Amino acid sequence: MPHDSARWLDEEERRAFLALMSVTMRLEPVLDAQLRRDADLTHFEYSVMANLSESEGDTRRMSELAWLSAGSLPRLSQVVTRLERRGLVKRTPDPTDGRYTLAVLTPEGRAVVEESAPGHVEEVRRVVLDPLTRAQVKQLAAIGKRIVGVLDPEDRCLED
Repeated sequence: MPHDSARWLDEEERRAFLALMSVTMRLEPVLDAQLRRDADLTHFEYSVMANLSESEGDTRRMSELAWLSAGSLPRLSQVVTRLERRGLVKRTPDPTDGRYTLAVLTPEGRAVVEESAPGHVEEVRRVVLDPLTRAQVKQLAAIGKRIVGVLDPEDRCLED
């Protein structure tokens, strides 16, 4: 795009964008630090296990789990390998279609998710929700849904 035809951000748009970028860059490390400290898990590991815990039979196809966790299949495979070594997740062939592999949360993994969830939720409240009014929380949800709708129209994570 030619320089002179770019739709430059006005000052309000610039501030909004920089605020969003600042949040996205800082939030993950804060959540990661809390989970590492309290549960010896990364935020991504916790997200993988939480997604499994919210599925029927604590089981999901690896491809679906990668999508839900916003990670690539190779990254997910490495994380699942680490979680398998700890006895928190196991892999098994999909009995309905052998081309797929299922990730299954073990009973030990479910216990870790259930033990670590309260601290994680408290940290989410502390750094994201508590500073906002109830109206701002609703606005944040609506704004996030609109932006994700552009980034990934297939995203089902924000369905009502």
